[in-house]
Amino acid sequence: MSGGGLTVRSLEARLVRVPMQRPLGTSAARVTEAPIVLIDLHTAEGVTGRSYLFCYLDAVGHAVVVLADGMNDLLAGTAADPAALRRALAAHTRLVGATGPIASVLAGLDVAAWDALAVAAGLPLVRLLGAAPRPVPAYNSNGLGLLAPAAVATQAVELVEEGFTAVKVRLGRTRAADDLAAVRAVRGAVGPEIAVMADFNQALSLTEARSRCHLLDDEGLAWIEEPIRHDDYTGTAELAAALRTPVQIGENFAGPRSLAAATAARAADLVMPDLDRIGGVTGWLAAAAIADAAGVPMSSHLYPEVSAHLLAATPTAHWLEYVDWATPVLAEPPPVVDGAVRVPEEAGSGLRWDEEAVAHYRVG
Repeated sequence: MSGGGLTVRSLEARLVRVPMQRPLGTSAARVTEAPIVLIDLHTAEGVTGRSYLFCYLDAVGHAVVVLADGMNDLLAGTAADPAALRRALAAHTRLVGATGPIASVLAGLDVAAWDALAVAAGLPLVRLLGAAPRPVPAYNSNGLGLLAPAAVATQAVELVEEGFTAVKVRLGRTRAADDLAAVRAVRGAVGPEIAVMADFNQALSLTEARSRCHLLDDEGLAWIEEPIRHDDYTGTAELAAALRTPVQIGENFAGPRSLAAATAARAADLVMPDLDRIGGVTGWLAAAAIADAAGVPMSSHLYPEVSAHLLAATPTAHWLEYVDWATPVLAEPPPVVDGAVRVPEEAGSGLRWDEEAVAHYRVG
């Protein structure tokens, strides 16, 4: 696909640290602020493509900014289309390897290039991908960390009242009984009509997962996510075969080939790639084709603004994970109506920055 005559003029990357309305408390870490790198791909024709990367740690955010800044001279004057950028960046990073923060920068540039293409074409991203804007069913993934049962119950009700018909609770407490109590508290608070997902964030050994997941198997969960190490496909395949509750993995897939390996191993019932780690829009499209061929339902991980466009164009689309972490720096967050995120009709992905907020939250 051509870049519509667009040529890269410059690349701008800025780190912001925004407060999270509801801290993320998982078995791995507690996150109270969101380090986010905003990426602007400026073209000589005046079109700007945008994306952002959630970096978890300030240090990673700073590294991403440095890496992105270092690619300015390389990209200036090149065609601003995803394929051209991918070729240039693949050659540039071949010796060091496109992993970690480098892979994130490449994904962020890919998303920004697709956004620029859509803006130049005067189309929402979803239409550029051959689909139509539609409401995408979403679950509220804010909060619901490792809190006491009464606290998670109260928060679950608040999340539903924000317009959602599904929520996700984090598990991985020291005692299995406490996880079970949290799940039952959420279910009791929101009622049977609300879907409840559960995420262990890789907290368990396979031995622990065998007993703890069976303990949860009668609780009506929509899925059990990453109970064990994310790349133990043999272990998750065993659990998926043994449990009635679907097993979900995928936020840690490092590119579409990881998803292909997982589906070949029958590692899970469901997959949920992350826009960053899967390789941006280009990586997502490849992953969606693999999931479609395997007949596996595919959800998203984070990045709801862009992921809504992608899921609307995904043959086996399942659930959109909704988080509001970037909302403080967005000019217009996507609306949630009747439990679904509405894909906007405006050109591009819909990402536009609130520059006053960016100046307020900028780091460095």
